[in-house]
Amino acid sequence: MLIDRSHRPWFIFSVAALVVAGVGYAIYSSMSVRAPSGGSAVGLIYGSVGYALMLFAGLIGLRKKFPIWQVGRATTWMRGHLWLGLLSFPLILFHAAFSLGAGALTRTLMALFIVVVVSGLVGAVFQHFIPRLMTERVRLETIYEQIDSVRVQLLEEAEKIVADLCSALEGDLNFIGEKQRATAASAGTRGGLTVASGLGANDRTSNLVAEFFQTELRPYLLQTSGRRSPLADKAQASGMFGQLRVQIPRNFWLKLTDLESLCDEKRGLDRQRLMHHVLHSWLLVHIPVSYALLALAAIHAVFALRY
Repeated sequence: MLIDRSHRPWFIFSVAALVVAGVGYAIYSSMSVRAPSGGSAVGLIYGSVGYALMLFAGLIGLRKKFPIWQVGRATTWMRGHLWLGLLSFPLILFHAAFSLGAGALTRTLMALFIVVVVSGLVGAVFQHFIPRLMTERVRLETIYEQIDSVRVQLLEEAEKIVADLCSALEGDLNFIGEKQRATAASAGTRGGLTVASGLGANDRTSNLVAEFFQTELRPYLLQTSGRRSPLADKAQASGMFGQLRVQIPRNFWLKLTDLESLCDEKRGLDRQRLMHHVLHSWLLVHIPVSYALLALAAIHAVFALRY
């Protein structure tokens, strides 16, 4: 969720509501014979309004779970969730007279509320910056659910390139270019020149490429994250491909460039996956703690009104 100018009305409303609530609390506190209390009429008003805003913020979960409920736009719900949920925190502080509570339940509630607010703010920061960072750092961004499918496609493409490269290195004329064909065609017309030597082909270089594919490239493309492979680091990968170029005739470097490009795409997929996990990691804390807070707050309200 990008925090842009569309959030300005929500921000202005939240600040204005906070100012009104703050002024009201200051008047209530100065006129109160006893110290402000959550059990007083004014304290109950703050608590009720604060809890109502908490419930509204919690309803976004139902809105996402049942998208057929076309009650308002999703972007409106997200903005309301952020700003009204944030506004509920100072209102609950006014309700509690800025106290963490005397009992175990109230102290637990305030601790959970702090965790919810902090995790929500962290999530808002993540959602504002990470999508932009992903656009800048992931050259070929794809749909997250299709990352594994794209990874398999990269592996299949690499297998074909390596198979063609190995065949060419072994002297198969079906996988060479026009200049190489011309060189190979002159075999026998000059002393000691054969098709294989004209191509710069031999079994050793073919085995070298096959071994590199089996021990380095294939495992890297199969890995979900790829961070354990030296190919995951662009500088190390460049060095490894550089070593291959030293041992392989220049005629075949284009194939190595194609393999290096596949590694670049895999690094982009890994980077996108990592950013996606970071972008949504805060929800693992925010959602369960939010629902626990709402449930315990309801229990607190029942006990407070009954006793």
